[in-house]
Amino acid sequence: MAETHSLQDLQQPAVSSKVFIQRDYSSGTICKFQTKFPSELESRLDKQQFEETILALNNLYAEAEKLGGKSYLEGCLACLTAYTIFLCMETHYEKVLKKIARYIKDQNEKVYAPRGLLLTDPIERGLRVVEITIFEDRSIGSGR
Repeated sequence: MAETHSLQDLQQPAVSSKVFIQRDYSSGTICKFQTKFPSELESRLDKQQFEETILALNNLYAEAEKLGGKSYLEGCLACLTAYTIFLCMETHYEKVLKKIARYIKDQNEKVYAPRGLLLTDPIERGLRVVEITIFEDRSIGSGR
């Protein structure tokens, strides 16, 4: 039976392995990750939960990269102020990146950490991969 963990427990334990979810370039260079379920997670995570997380991330990155009137206005203001406007305001992209960081933190606390997993924000890996760290299950082989 799997032992449940919290985020604090996952700060120091031994890392068993890491799984990398690669970018999906089938639709071009937009930031989108593959939804193929890795076999390494089968014993710890439900396939549907994994797909929901990746689809939510894909939707948030699509929202961040969406061009609209606000994005054009930000660009015009940046040109008019020699980009000093960004010293006192956040761009739409930065706001969505913060939203993604909050979402990942929430997923780690509610879904991944209790299963001995840790989801790493793709921005920390240059938006190349979603990294999922698998920690050793202390209930196996500890004998205590």
